[in-house]
Amino acid sequence: MKISRRLLLTAAILSAALPALAGGRERSSNGPASGTVVAESRFGHGTVTGPVRMTSLGRQVRLPGGTWEYCKRSCSETLRASTVDFWEAQNPTGTGAECGIFGCLTLRYPR
Repeated sequence: MKISRRLLLTAAILSAALPALAGGRERSSNGPASGTVVAESRFGHGTVTGPVRMTSLGRQVRLPGGTWEYCKRSCSETLRASTVDFWEAQNPTGTGAECGIFGCLTLRYPR
């Protein structure tokens, strides 16, 4: 009888905790599911803040002009590349494009 009570208690605790844990993991992987994000220029052009919303197709960030754009890797990177670093993102070498999951990495080879 003691084992079944412990098993029921463990199952109840896990069933209550798992949705919260899964939700926390989702938000922390790419920023908040809703709220605001701040994007800072990689080229000294300042910062910009934009609200984030969740839609049925994914997260969107609002640009300063009012347009909602789907977040790619992260909402702050999408906002940065679409606003303060827009012209650098148009560069064919891609120096201002959105950074990857490990951030903005630069490879330098010694001469």
